[in-house]
Amino acid sequence: MTAYLEQWEIKGASLAVMRNDSLVYAKGYGWADQEKNEPMTPRNILRMASVSKLITAAGIMLLQERDLLSLQDTVFGPHGILDDSLFTASIRQKNIYSITVEQLLRHQGGFTNSRGDPMFSTRDIIRQFRLDGPPDHNTLVSCVLKRPLGFKPGSWQRYSNFGYLLLSMIIEKISGEDYETFIQENVLRPAGCFDMHIANNYYEEKYPNEVRYYMHAGSEKVEEYNMSGRMVERCYGGNDIRALSGAGAWCGSPAELCRFVASIDGRPEVPDILSAESIAEMTEYFDPDTYSLGWNDTKPDGEWTRTGTLTGTSALVKYFPDGECWIMITNTSTWRGPGFTRYTEQLFKKCRELYSPLLPHRDMFGS
Repeated sequence: MTAYLEQWEIKGASLAVMRNDSLVYAKGYGWADQEKNEPMTPRNILRMASVSKLITAAGIMLLQERDLLSLQDTVFGPHGILDDSLFTASIRQKNIYSITVEQLLRHQGGFTNSRGDPMFSTRDIIRQFRLDGPPDHNTLVSCVLKRPLGFKPGSWQRYSNFGYLLLSMIIEKISGEDYETFIQENVLRPAGCFDMHIANNYYEEKYPNEVRYYMHAGSEKVEEYNMSGRMVERCYGGNDIRALSGAGAWCGSPAELCRFVASIDGRPEVPDILSAESIAEMTEYFDPDTYSLGWNDTKPDGEWTRTGTLTGTSALVKYFPDGECWIMITNTSTWRGPGFTRYTEQLFKKCRELYSPLLPHRDMFGS
């Protein structure tokens, strides 16, 4: 691990390994905050980027189990979940009325990033729609609905952070609670996770046990997302992290993420927060070109993958058919961007070959 961090010039990383729903290994490597001489520990929390989508998907499945929505429900229009007049008045294309909850979960809603990812192009949206400042979620959705879809909903797929923002808003609309509160009280705490939060934008706003984030060597400062004109590190103000909501804003530790995965994996050792039917639906394999629900990829043999990348962090959740789950999150960007997780997968493979037989038979959950 130390050699891996040195190779990629990563300040710090946190690794957790679970076997048969028992936490058997959790360790921090390198620095949580080098400037303060604070080493990484398993109790440090880190932005987990798009791993957040797995948590959001679990929230949607829970609402379906409670008969509060169906994955086939439409999202917009007079009979949609988000039937607000602000949204309906913004719709310019009839295909938008056919978008379903399941299509958002599978990135099949028709939204593309041809004009930039709406979740990471705040300055462009402010300029295009002549806004006074960064849009709130309702304003952002209203703006995006005025743009044409990239394809007919359900006919194709294109990875969409915006789609998972809509799912976060669906959770709020159905539950009557703000997204973070609902997920914490109904998904995370029942799963045994008590230190997961929606992340903030700046170092000064970080949680007490949250790490410091770092850019890769040679990174230049960028204009702050809110059009202030201030030049900032991209990981601290270049994007509105908190506005990502269920698309990518959660922070937590790999150890607690293991506990969350244990609660949605269908194994008997830890009680699941979802039914066997919901877990099967989330992990059902269709073909290599169809996203699973919340997961990036679920193979027929039971290998599941969820990745996440933001400036200043990279996260990988890898669940293996033999019941092991390896999770690592870093606090440093690399020049490889989203492609970096492929190298972490290779690291996991090598480590499993060397160390899986040596992992202790214990359960560190609760310690």
